[in-house]
Amino acid sequence: MSYTINEIKQGIKLHCIDTNKFKTNLMAVFITLPLNRETITLNTLIPAVLKRGTAKLNTQEDISKKLEDMYGASFDCGVEKIGDNHVIKFYLEALNDNFVPKNSNQNMAKDSIDLMLDIILNPYIENNKFKDEYVESEKNNIRRLIEAKIDNKDQYALNRCIEEMYKDKPYGLYKYGYIEDLEKINAENLYKYYNELINTSKIDIFISGELNTKEILEIVKNNENIKKLKERKPNYIVNNEQTESKEEVQEKEIQDKMDVTQGKLVIGLDVELNDYNSKFPVSIYNVILRRKCNIKTISKCKRKSKPCIHSKIKLC
Repeated sequence: MSYTINEIKQGIKLHCIDTNKFKTNLMAVFITLPLNRETITLNTLIPAVLKRGTAKLNTQEDISKKLEDMYGASFDCGVEKIGDNHVIKFYLEALNDNFVPKNSNQNMAKDSIDLMLDIILNPYIENNKFKDEYVESEKNNIRRLIEAKIDNKDQYALNRCIEEMYKDKPYGLYKYGYIEDLEKINAENLYKYYNELINTSKIDIFISGELNTKEILEIVKNNENIKKLKERKPNYIVNNEQTESKEEVQEKEIQDKMDVTQGKLVIGLDVELNDYNSKFPVSIYNVILRRKCNIKTISKCKRKSKPCIHSKIKLC
């Protein structure tokens, strides 16, 4: 297995992982920007709207047909919190060219790259904005997603613990955003925000599988959508960067009372890490605690942080 990194443009990198362990190639694109209360809901809505259609494939049905033509390739997208960053993520998995019929005249690697970048960088636009129908439909989907977070009591208790541990801090924000912010979003201001985001944020393109790395690099560099992108000095939080300063505080306990038959207990510990490699033994320790105590334990050690803070959430 080999791993190579190439800078396509300033702030845009291509990561190639060459391995013969799989019959498919996986392509992933990550757009990274700092967690922010004003933009977190916008970030969640962006991939949901982008997957609805491109300038070439106007509907989700057209995209699905294209994926079927690529021997049943699969596509997915979403958002994630990584430290104090919000990451918009896209995935496309397709058959490796070595397993495509020789008489098909298909270049699956190029087709996958072109389709993925078309979805992300060449969206379907009406009157210089996103299609109103797509935006309103996805707003409703996200509203239902946020409203339903209380239905999974395990995940709800975990989210509440994080909110309390990092109150008024970026990591305490709910990754899918907030219902009250959805009301302020429309097709016009979402498209305006999208253009700003796509030309200023850190973009990483990962491709793994049995690859011809030089060929992949040329395909990405010559992609029409990549050529339109501007160089940028992206604003994002480096993993080992100190982003907050906290004083040591006493353990605190918070109880949310609900009409449930089984209580949920979450214990959170914010660990001080002076060495990036320390995150690995802390993660192992976290798993040991879970197995030994049969409780859900979390530790936020993805980036350097200051003194320890304990928090308990009980749903009774």
